[in-house]
Amino acid sequence: MHTYRHRKAINMYDIPLGVLAAQKLSSLCCPRLQLRKDIIFKGSIIILTYLAYAAYHMSRKPISVVKSVLHENCTNPSNTSDNDCGYPPFDVPDASTLFGTLDSAFLVTYAISMFVSGIVAERVSLRYYLSLGMLFSGLFTLLFGAAKSWNIHSMWYFVIVQVLGGIVQTTGWPGVVTLMARWFGRSKRGLIFGIWNSHTSVGNILGTLIAAHFVESNWMLSFAVPGAIMSGLGFVMFLFIVDDPEIVGLASTRPHLPVHHSSGHEDEERGSGVANYDAEINHRASERTPMLTRSRSQTNTRSERNAVGLLQALAIPGVVEFSLCLFFAKLVSYTFLYWLPLYIQSSTTLSPSVAADVSTLFDIGGIFGAIAAGTVSDYTGMPATTCLVLLVCAAPLMFLYVHFGGISLVVNYILLLLAGFMVNGPYALITTFVSAELGQHQSLSHNAKALATVTAIIDGTGSIGAAVGPFIAGLVSQSGWENVFNMLICADILAMIIVSRQVVKELIRGRGVRRTRIE
Repeated sequence: MHTYRHRKAINMYDIPLGVLAAQKLSSLCCPRLQLRKDIIFKGSIIILTYLAYAAYHMSRKPISVVKSVLHENCTNPSNTSDNDCGYPPFDVPDASTLFGTLDSAFLVTYAISMFVSGIVAERVSLRYYLSLGMLFSGLFTLLFGAAKSWNIHSMWYFVIVQVLGGIVQTTGWPGVVTLMARWFGRSKRGLIFGIWNSHTSVGNILGTLIAAHFVESNWMLSFAVPGAIMSGLGFVMFLFIVDDPEIVGLASTRPHLPVHHSSGHEDEERGSGVANYDAEINHRASERTPMLTRSRSQTNTRSERNAVGLLQALAIPGVVEFSLCLFFAKLVSYTFLYWLPLYIQSSTTLSPSVAADVSTLFDIGGIFGAIAAGTVSDYTGMPATTCLVLLVCAAPLMFLYVHFGGISLVVNYILLLLAGFMVNGPYALITTFVSAELGQHQSLSHNAKALATVTAIIDGTGSIGAAVGPFIAGLVSQSGWENVFNMLICADILAMIIVSRQVVKELIRGRGVRRTRIE
């Protein structure tokens, strides 16, 4: 009996305070209101994880907008007291190299830390992990902008803030993907993830618009406002996010392992206690109480399973190919993310704020690309082939954009939308649908603890590409923007080559399925 009471206290502690408060308020003011608990919690998970990762990307975007005012064309280079070149230490001719260093400081740290983050995420409460990660991400975003108020001009300050920001930002992706996979089964996963993954583009758009609003008046606020929103949402996550369906008495969507039952007296005692616990969480306990009983038994069995290591995760068929494909796909996407506003301003007569607003068209196209890629993958069951088709279309679009995007603003807008669609589609598909499928691969014997590690490996490898791309762009842009786009096209082609092996496997598998149906 003592053992169960201890377990019950832990379970109650796992339930967020906001959920308990909402449950209590509902029972007091609307006792006859009949609502399905599973729909309420699944809806809240979608909304909360969507807002959380949109905030992560929103806080990364301001630096790409503020670059245009941190370094400006010098109106009087001979008179350094006028400070006409921008904000020191970026008021130098090779400012693009300094910007590339800042981007790399964040992205390299992010990529390396991601591998560790996935392992840690398997072993801790995702609610605490995400909440603290968002709180500190908001803090370091704020500290970057605070340099203006505190009159800090040390390059080392900016590099250290970027490094620390890169570490805490890795809490986001393994956390939100694992939560979504825990709460939603495999049916229509591609469509659900495709729509849900628009948070990346929405976050980029919000970050761009907020930063652009303040960039010409007070660029400190371009960082302070997203940082404050990020930290505030972290507190909301702490109050309302639920780590696992079983915590609130719902059946898990994960494949179940065989259940080993204990003695009759122990089962009877546990069943009675769990029934009382479910009544505390949901005043409509009834039919869901037996479901919770089964889930607790399965939870105890699963808890004995060890988390997978990096080598075991890498041995899953397809992990290496999709990780390397994402390396180049994310290289392209993040180069656009960090340099597109500056490129638009330098290649047109638009002001920094207007150029930043125009750059959001790339992210708008990315929203539709993610949804389309997920839907097609659901319908065909061929995610690698879907990625290949989009990558094939992306290369000529980038060529057209750099050579013909300056003909008129209308042409520029159309090519930006199409490029965003083709570039972000494969990136979104691999980081969500493919990662979730590989993280629950049959070779792992349905070990639920593998998902965060697999997700971290794939996204961590992609993040290395995300670090390399902007850094190379900073160096190459000095010899002309056309060379930057040539580099992106080459990366896109390499992604095609790497994923082609998985495409062949899908085509062979699809042919075998059709032959079996005919026979």
